[in-house]
Amino acid sequence: MDLEILEDTTAVAKRAVELIIAAANRAVSARGCFNIALSGGHSPWTMLELLRNESMPWHAVHVYQVDERIAPARHADLNSQRIHDSLAGAGLSERQFHFMPVDAPDLAEAANVYAGILRELIGTPPVFDLVQLGLGSDGHTASLVPGDPVLEIADRDVALAGPYQGRLRMTLCYPVLDRARQLLWIVTGSEKKAALRQLLAGDTMIPAGRIRRDTATLVADRAAAG
Repeated sequence: MDLEILEDTTAVAKRAVELIIAAANRAVSARGCFNIALSGGHSPWTMLELLRNESMPWHAVHVYQVDERIAPARHADLNSQRIHDSLAGAGLSERQFHFMPVDAPDLAEAANVYAGILRELIGTPPVFDLVQLGLGSDGHTASLVPGDPVLEIADRDVALAGPYQGRLRMTLCYPVLDRARQLLWIVTGSEKKAALRQLLAGDTMIPAGRIRRDTATLVADRAAAG
């Protein structure tokens, strides 16, 4: 895992933008498109607001989700609306957003449907060009939360996770995360110090520590790095 420690959250966001642009250019040059999966949480929003104003091959970008809360369409709790609003300003069309169908009546089937979308649009098995991940103070990433049975899923790319902070979740699972060509971790805030130490040590006692490391770059601010 490559580690970069920067001064503050703004510097982290700017560096993340640079890494995403570089990955997009490589992917479009090699394969004609750029498939990126984005996480929710607080850390990515400044990054996305900066990214939408940058010059990159937007016509070839396809945006997916790492995880999402189970909530009705257009609910304020959904990450998808924030991702859409941030990047639509870059000129992406609706067909370039591929959000998790968390308002479906049959959620188990909806997870299978999203896995099918990944296979159809990215390939079998699907390999993302870049997956952006965050880190919780409890060591979770995506909606892979300590103690959740979803941590043991090894034969599916998308699954339902149990309640966390008041919401059920839909999440990408370890198999598809580990296949990504590049992982980009964004970690900010002093409350992440302990979890970040565990992640950097490869501590598999936290969910984040179980993810493949050789394709990963982690960009942290000084507060998180301690």
